[in-house]
Amino acid sequence: MNKFNTIKLSTLLCLPAPDVKALGAGRSIWAISSLFIRSGQKFLLCPTEISDGDDVEHCYRSRFQSEATIAFDTLEYDLPEIEYWASCENCKIVNSLEQVTAIESLSIWNKDWLSEKIRTNGKIFLTTLRTYNLTSIFTLPGEIEYQTKIGKFVSLGSDAQTLDSTPILADRAFSRRQQQLEKFTPPAYPALELLQSQIAQLAINNPIANLFNCDLQIFLEWQQPLLNSQLDSDWIGQINIVGNSSDGNEFEKLVRQSFIYLGFDNSLNNIKASLDPNATGGAGGIDIYCDSPFSLVGECKASKHESVPNSVSAQLIHLGNTHLGKDLFDRSVKIIFAAGKLTKDAAQAAIQNQINIMTPTTLQRLVTFKSQYPGAVNLHELEKCLRQESFGQDADHKVNQFIDRLEQEIKTRSHIVSILKNYLDSQQIPEIGVEKLHGAYSVSPQQQKYSEQELYNILLELSSPLSGYLARNRGQDWKSDRFYFLRDLLLA
Repeated sequence: MNKFNTIKLSTLLCLPAPDVKALGAGRSIWAISSLFIRSGQKFLLCPTEISDGDDVEHCYRSRFQSEATIAFDTLEYDLPEIEYWASCENCKIVNSLEQVTAIESLSIWNKDWLSEKIRTNGKIFLTTLRTYNLTSIFTLPGEIEYQTKIGKFVSLGSDAQTLDSTPILADRAFSRRQQQLEKFTPPAYPALELLQSQIAQLAINNPIANLFNCDLQIFLEWQQPLLNSQLDSDWIGQINIVGNSSDGNEFEKLVRQSFIYLGFDNSLNNIKASLDPNATGGAGGIDIYCDSPFSLVGECKASKHESVPNSVSAQLIHLGNTHLGKDLFDRSVKIIFAAGKLTKDAAQAAIQNQINIMTPTTLQRLVTFKSQYPGAVNLHELEKCLRQESFGQDADHKVNQFIDRLEQEIKTRSHIVSILKNYLDSQQIPEIGVEKLHGAYSVSPQQQKYSEQELYNILLELSSPLSGYLARNRGQDWKSDRFYFLRDLLLA
């Protein structure tokens, strides 16, 4: 499909606002219409109020009711904003009450409400829609009467135009969902769907919950994965800039914020040995201290053109011993964050006292990598890296080697996912065992060789519910396990 083609849309399909929201979020591909819709028909999706006599509790499943309420509360009733258009893929008549429970488990609607509609009308029209984002929001003209047309078409009187765009759901995810609905196959992860509905309520005001909510929706294939979706360039992109400036106080805040973002913590209630970016210790305080998952103490020196004198190393040693005590300081990983080169005396002191030097460039690279692949930075592996016998200015190189290795592991796993996906497509088979995949991997362009057992261990990792790139059908032993594709591992 050419994304530059112009689509002309002359009709609206009016649906309750929560139904439109669920279609646009990839949570649903179903709509209930008041008439039979032919396959291939295209139209705008217009959000409306609910039918008279209905309410949220009656129409929608309990796990969707809070989102349904928000959709109604934010609806501009007089001049609704239209964000999506859709194409009908299939429309079928459902007139059996026996199917209602299966429909409820796969939809946003309450089975009692569905049963009532079938009893009242003798049937419902269950329509499968492929939903797309409009290239720009369309505001419905005020003279068009739509409020009483729930489930029906309304003519615009003239064409609305949009560029052909990427669908909300990828082809493979949509096809899998469509087959599931046609066969009324129960949802694969009902517990995760319930968890998502609970997390969604927290996500409104909680950034961490919002990230988890996004991850759950991607795993459930309600959303497509996005590159750098968690990259907050407003602050991450400032690490190197500020580290190469003379703003030492701001650089200290960014270093602290970076280590919180990486997953470090500080349980001490001591402003002189803190990790709080909003409460820097000032004179006489350690610039950064973490005690979890391991003890780490650091000194920040913002400046590109100034050499880092021996006094910086001496200050780290003095403040570390003062506020942490000699035993804890000696056991801690020690880092000086500085852009400039160390003087000869400072370099010697850093090596003798096992102090790592990390540049703002390297710190920003590490944090950026974390933002691109949230689960890929193992802090215990990072600790091993920082404790390796390579200190002073050379330590920056070993951290970059650590990131290089992580990047290569991600690329290899993305390559394995791609090979598996392409093999299944080319052979028109639903799943594959490790033996055949190992053969396909061995003849592909690759830098890392693996035995079948090593490849199998990677497949287990990729098919973990917390990864969600592949899925596994268990066999009698590891060689009879079968794997199938869920979603791409996108590279930044």
